[in-house]
Amino acid sequence: MLGLYENFPETIHLVETYASTLSRQKLQQKLVYVFQELSGRTFSFEEIGNPAVPNCSVIFMFGIADTDGFKFLNEAQAQRLHEAVSSGSLRAIDWFCGIRYYKNTQPKRTPLKFDYYVLRIVFTERDTMQVQVSHERGPRYISPEDFVSFIVRTLNGKSKRNTLQRRSED
Repeated sequence: MLGLYENFPETIHLVETYASTLSRQKLQQKLVYVFQELSGRTFSFEEIGNPAVPNCSVIFMFGIADTDGFKFLNEAQAQRLHEAVSSGSLRAIDWFCGIRYYKNTQPKRTPLKFDYYVLRIVFTERDTMQVQVSHERGPRYISPEDFVSFIVRTLNGKSKRNTLQRRSED
């Protein structure tokens, strides 16, 4: 089933809940747009969080769950997901994110080990979204907290007003 990964990890490294100003359907569409825009782009480590490696660039590669695996988020997969969201908003969407790191050395950049994250975004109420993050493997140069904060900052930056506000757990 598109958007759900049957083998989602049992070990969750971070759970955060956000209140949204958007409807569930619009929020899901915006998330697809943001992940598609981030996928393949190069960022400096400082843009994402506290740099664990100085003078390093970071590239995100997102994939969407499809039953027992993930398919990289390209135009065709984004279109399939937009159609699924339009026909009735999904209760949860699972994502894969490979994070590639490169040490910026002259005359070329040197590749470092990758991080692999799996995210489950659960839309619990009309205006609430929960993000569950599992770090699958890699050096964890970017913490789960910095990773989710970067995604939320990016999503909020694409809106006229903040779309997501972190909710504290009671």
